[in-house]
Amino acid sequence: MLFPSIDKILNLVDSKYQLVHLVSMRSKQMIANDHYQLREKEYKSKKELGKALEEVEKGLVKAGNQ
Repeated sequence: MLFPSIDKILNLVDSKYQLVHLVSMRSKQMIANDHYQLREKEYKSKKELGKALEEVEKGLVKAGNQ
């Protein structure tokens, strides 16, 4: 099961499509720049996609219209 739950995150973002776009852009930034907003130990996920979802859940990454 993916953490964090996508159902919880959808309350923060307007649509699933916007969530997919936001998380994919953020995970690509993580790979390209090796920049993370939390310490490595604070992430539960090992992969960048999961880490990006965690950042969205914590409010560290927001959609452009918010």
